[in-house]
Amino acid sequence: MTKLKDFDVIVIGSGAGGAPVAATLAQAGLRVLILEKGPYYSLADFTHDEITICRRDFFVPFPVDDPHTIRKNGAEQVFPTTEGWTSCCVGGATVHMTGFWYWPHAEDFKLATLIGGVAGANLADWPISYAEIEPYLYKAEVLIGVSGQAGINPFDTRKRPYPLPALRPHPSAALIDRAAKEIGMHAFPTARAVLSQAYGTRPACNQCGYCGDYGCENASKSSMLATLIPAAEATHNCEVRANSPVTRIIIGNDRRVSGVEYRDHKGNTHKVSAKIVVLAASAIESARLLLLSACKAFPQGVANTSGLVGKNLTFSTFGKGTAIFSRQDFIKTVGEHNYDLPFLQRSVQDDYWASDGRLGFIKGGTYNFILPHPNPINAALRLTMDRDFKLYGEAYKQQVLKYFKEQTWLEFEIFNEFLPTDQTYIDLDPNVKDRTGMPVARIQMTHHPLDLEVNRRMLKRGIDILAAVTPKAQEFNSPHIASTTYHLQHGTCRFGNDAKTSVLNADCRAHDIDNLYVTDGSFMPTSLGVPTTPTIIANSFRVGDKILARRNEVKY
Repeated sequence: MTKLKDFDVIVIGSGAGGAPVAATLAQAGLRVLILEKGPYYSLADFTHDEITICRRDFFVPFPVDDPHTIRKNGAEQVFPTTEGWTSCCVGGATVHMTGFWYWPHAEDFKLATLIGGVAGANLADWPISYAEIEPYLYKAEVLIGVSGQAGINPFDTRKRPYPLPALRPHPSAALIDRAAKEIGMHAFPTARAVLSQAYGTRPACNQCGYCGDYGCENASKSSMLATLIPAAEATHNCEVRANSPVTRIIIGNDRRVSGVEYRDHKGNTHKVSAKIVVLAASAIESARLLLLSACKAFPQGVANTSGLVGKNLTFSTFGKGTAIFSRQDFIKTVGEHNYDLPFLQRSVQDDYWASDGRLGFIKGGTYNFILPHPNPINAALRLTMDRDFKLYGEAYKQQVLKYFKEQTWLEFEIFNEFLPTDQTYIDLDPNVKDRTGMPVARIQMTHHPLDLEVNRRMLKRGIDILAAVTPKAQEFNSPHIASTTYHLQHGTCRFGNDAKTSVLNADCRAHDIDNLYVTDGSFMPTSLGVPTTPTIIANSFRVGDKILARRNEVKY
């Protein structure tokens, strides 16, 4: 079959930012081409083989082939890394996401106004309101399938129930509920983009526990691969070309995008044209592609007359705390029924907005209570890493045995604001190239001090919840602060109303080029206090409608 060379729309990337806009446009009758760097996996490709899936290049390329480089906290030397990659496959990072489904809060859209500025941070209000994104959050939930229980979280403003009831929680969830209430906080069931019941042609979750870092062999996780990519293809207006990394955005003599250049799996170069190009390759890779596409019309990089492409990169400030309990004591308290369920399913948002100064900053984030991932290799490795590799030999064997047979670990993750600064951005590495000879993305990353202070205080408050659990914990692991550089990334093409201080307009269309859109996390001026995938999906639907509203202007 001869491949088409001309389309109405080319979408670069097939994950949270790419699939919704592609499905919207294809269902409206536009001819859409999705170009995806990675392979098109099937359900048969998804196994629980930890070595193949997590410790090879199944989702993320080896640094020797396609590295990023990174420099942290002002260090002089940069290092090749896999950090900053999300997932290179059809469906993007939604294929191996855990599926936690949180909405942004209204305050997130006007931080600069509410806070009045922060020294050393480039805060900016969003050019749209919470009310504009809310309908698309509901739309996303219905179209992909989200499980949850409304009306429990006192800080949630949603007005409708979830499409599906919440997933069954581990019995210890009741202990988190009581502990949080005891110290004046409010635990609620965590919503998940995972099916608690059959939905359409997809079956309910089989409770294997291998959501995060793995593809779902059951199609019960509501990834773009399982939901919106098939919906787009079913229209017969959308073609997906996998193993097709885009190498250049082509600018015509009229300073508009005329198409793109990409390589196929054999290394051959192809050009395809379109009336509109939508870039959704991830905040880091989208900015990299714009910079790589520098040309006579845009010598600093495509859509970069502001000089802000790649700037204001944010991740999500992340922390984790752990309490270790006696499995026997827990079973005596909650019983054995359902004790092997893999999901704790509890969250707390009392510290999302902390106007009393308890966090050292007004903007906090979300506590997500979980059970450890069932990965056996990672679990065994963590047991000695947590002790600075001083645990080995017979003592190490006994600890591994206790972990799997005698203990129950309860953990929490924290997602709080990663403030945008001049010190965190991406550019093109002048010295390091990928296997095809193209400069790689160089990540410069430095936390604003407030990020770390808020995280430290939230870690303490999360431990307070675990300490209030009865029966009491035998041990607490030292909480640690990190950043989710592999998944949640934003800001490199932030949107706004002023072309001098933003790359995109409120519709996520480039100020410089009226037929170029960016719909991954690049558009976000702030990083929120929740995992941002639902917001990116909802915004991609919104941009799809904005593109359709211009049909007469663009003359499809």
